Amino acid sequence: MSKQSQWKSSTGFILASAGSAIGLGAMWKFPYMAGIYGGGAFLLMFLVFTIFVGLPLLVMEFTVGKMGQTYTTKIYEKLTQKRWLNIIGWNGNLAVFVLFGFYSVIGGWIIIYIFNVALQLLSFQGGKLGDIQFESIIGSPLLTIIGQGVFILLTMIIVMMGVEKGLEKASKFMMPLLFIFLIVIVIKSLTLGGSMEGLKFILQPRVEDITMEGILFALGQSFFTLSLGTTGMITYASYASKEMPIKTSAVSIVAMNILVSVLAGLAIFPAIAAFGYKPTDGPGLLFKVLPKVFDQMALGSTFYFIFLILFLFAALTSSISLLELNVSNFTKNDNSKRKSVSFYASLLVFIISIPATLSFSSLSGIHFAAGTIFDNMDFLVSNILMPLGALGTTLVVGHVLSKEDLVEHFGKDKFKLFAPWYYLIKFVLPIVIILIFVVQFI
Repeated sequence: MSKQSQWKSSTGFILASAGSAIGLGAMWKFPYMAGIYGGGAFLLMFLVFTIFVGLPLLVMEFTVGKMGQTYTTKIYEKLTQKRWLNIIGWNGNLAVFVLFGFYSVIGGWIIIYIFNVALQLLSFQGGKLGDIQFESIIGSPLLTIIGQGVFILLTMIIVMMGVEKGLEKASKFMMPLLFIFLIVIVIKSLTLGGSMEGLKFILQPRVEDITMEGILFALGQSFFTLSLGTTGMITYASYASKEMPIKTSAVSIVAMNILVSVLAGLAIFPAIAAFGYKPTDGPGLLFKVLPKVFDQMALGSTFYFIFLILFLFAALTSSISLLELNVSNFTKNDNSKRKSVSFYASLLVFIISIPATLSFSSLSGIHFAAGTIFDNMDFLVSNILMPLGALGTTLVVGHVLSKEDLVEHFGKDKFKLFAPWYYLIKFVLPIVIILIFVVQFI
């Protein structure tokens, strides 16, 4: 990394990394996955995996990034002198490429909703937000492709500016504001008639709802929301100074991730019960339910418009990290190439993501393996490439890298956390990930 691409503060690093990790994973994907796989049961499994698997792996990825201080398709060779281990970095590169492809579909939906609400506000006709039909929006091939293109374009422009110029400054303002809005939505959602059934659904784990499929997807959700296994967090940490605290940063990011996921659940499921929706309505759950919640508020359209802008920012912080990883790997520390690489990478993502966009319209009849083209791209990243990347890094950290070097970069350890963390990475988590893979494919 060039010295000009470093975080200027720990706060900026934590908020930007949290924004990268949280994004659509916590706010969009968690509610609909929880709705499909048992509500409270899914939340419990997600919490267990995030704290006992996700947190140690996030600390591991931050450690590798700080040790390597270079792009991720080279970092494993630099640390181990074994060139073939760079395959782990290339796995991450593929993961974020595919992830950005289907992620931009949701980003496009947000752009379209912003446009529709803006038209409502400018027309002064007082139409209801609930009148915006989600199915008609995603069923329009041209409209969704345009929305997706605009989202990718915004991501490209910010990445061209450089990480520290656009992202760090905005994160300090936008992320706290998003938390405030989520809390307001939760309060309003809980005051709706019939909302208590939805509250029970998300907070009350039921043993009968715990299934092997739910366990697999809860682990995948943990990886997805923390961006684990893509080497994205390794890239962010490689921009960090040696004084940047690893453990406190990781704990802060995990805590914010859990908080946003829980808040999203508390915002959505009481409203689902109140308005008679099904929790199993899938990827469109957030877009169907929240407009009706804002319809119950004074100046609801205005506040929903602001929320959508914040939601877009959360999505962009994640997509920026996805594009940044590819840009970092191909510029190879030469920032003079940043703009051209950003452009061509974005163009390629746009082309490969069109089938995912059309999965909800003209290609909706194509189903195989995990479901639609969109579903298969999601499954490939969350349940295969991410765990594979995390497994590879645990094997490198636990069995190849010098323990003394790890101790040095782990930082001050007054609570003697290094030993349990190291043995967890060395012995326990590789076995857990392998077992999940075996069960998944059986």
